[in-house]
Amino acid sequence: MKQFAIIVAGGSGERMQSEVPKQFLEIDGTPLLMISIEAFYRFNPEIKIMVALPENQISFWKQLCQKHSFSIKHQIVVGGETRYHSVKNALKKIDSKGIVAIHDGVRPLVSQQTIQNVFKKAAEKENGVPCIDLVDSIRSVTNNENKPADRTAFKLIQTPQAFDGKIIQQAYEQPFEPSFTDDASVAEKAGQKINLVAGNRENIKITTQVDLIIASALINYLSE
Repeated sequence: MKQFAIIVAGGSGERMQSEVPKQFLEIDGTPLLMISIEAFYRFNPEIKIMVALPENQISFWKQLCQKHSFSIKHQIVVGGETRYHSVKNALKKIDSKGIVAIHDGVRPLVSQQTIQNVFKKAAEKENGVPCIDLVDSIRSVTNNENKPADRTAFKLIQTPQAFDGKIIQQAYEQPFEPSFTDDASVAEKAGQKINLVAGNRENIKITTQVDLIIASALINYLSE
């Protein structure tokens, strides 16, 4: 079955306290977005990769690709007002059957096993969403009250999230809702039962300087 990867890279540098959008920040000289793209290319060199970028960042991305001699083939899609709209724009470019994985461009440490897990589950049961267990104690907070909660009843959700292409395209025909924080929430609203699979703990979403330091250390550790 044909495989697609939509990589969403619409972030800014606000929380990173950087003038450079976070997806373009570098680890060991390589922009995060390139590392994320490379992960899917390693998994399947024939996969069709689409990168959703804000229109005002596209020329800078092309300059980066030239600077780094980045030659992995990918299609650039103009992003939208929100992540939801960026994914929707990319889904419109898919005109054949297959499995679509949707990934955050600032999760460069996704493992090959996680990518395999989501594609395999989506091929079997129409979707596959990676998750990991919570390891910290948690508390629920309501108004001014808080109380302990059972952490085994919760999971941390990651990307890539994979879906049957036609099903996720239909799901994204729904009007946008603020509750659509990821692709699984969009699919679930459309009536899909979400199937969880094992993610990898290193697959952190880089949003702060601390995350960048951790990711750099992990990449160096994993490459040894």
